[in-house]
Amino acid sequence: MQVAGKWALVTGASRGVGLRVVKALAAKGAKVIVHSRSVSASQKVVDEITRHQGFAVAVEAELSNPQAVASLVEQVNQLSGHSLAVLYNNAAIMTPWREDAVVPAEDYALSFQVNCIAPAALCDAFLPQMKQQGEGRIVNVTSGIADQPQLMAYSCSKAALDRYVRDMLPSLAGSGVLMNLMDPGWLQTDLGGEQAPNHPDSVIPGALVPVLLEDNAGSGRLYCAQDYS
Repeated sequence: MQVAGKWALVTGASRGVGLRVVKALAAKGAKVIVHSRSVSASQKVVDEITRHQGFAVAVEAELSNPQAVASLVEQVNQLSGHSLAVLYNNAAIMTPWREDAVVPAEDYALSFQVNCIAPAALCDAFLPQMKQQGEGRIVNVTSGIADQPQLMAYSCSKAALDRYVRDMLPSLAGSGVLMNLMDPGWLQTDLGGEQAPNHPDSVIPGALVPVLLEDNAGSGRLYCAQDYS
C-alpha cells in the first residue's frame, strides 16, 4: 500500500519502536499523528519530523483511561476527516517483575487495559471508516515473551491481543483492510531493558512490512521485524 498523503496514527510514538515507525512513515509521505501520554513528548517528535519536511501532528492520551481513549478517537477523526488509513497500535506497558511469580490482580487489570483493551477499542473505532474507504492497514504490536511467569500480566495481555486479531479475520475478508501482528524482537528500550540484544533502530524496515502489504497479502499473520534487519 502506498502511504504518501494518507493519515496514520502511531500510539506510543515518542520513543522506542513507535518513534522509529512514525518517523519512517513520515519519510514515506504519510501524514502522521504522533501519540504519547503527554503532548509535549509528542510535540518533540512532530518538530523533528517537520524539520525533515514531513507532516505530523501531536496528540496525547492516557491509554489506561477509557475516556481518554475515546477522546483520542475524536481527535484523530477531527484531524483526518474520518479518513485514517493506518492504525499502528504500538503503545504498551510492562508491570513490575514479580520475583515470586505471584502477580497481583492490579497488574493484570492495568496490563489488559493498556495492552489489549485500548488497542481493541481503537481498532473497533477506526475499522468501519477503513472498510468504507475500501483500504486500511492495522498493525498490533505483540511480543515473543515466553516462560517468564514473573511477567505474566504482560504476557497474557499480549496473548489476548493476538487472539483479538485472529478472531477478527472473518469480518475483514474482502474489505481491503488488513490487520496483522508485528513482533519487534527483544530491544534495548525502556520496556526491554539494557540487556536486550537488539538496538531499537533494528525494527526498521521490518516494522513497516505489515503496513506496506498489498491487499491480497491477507490478515492475521505475524511479522517479525528482526527477520528483515
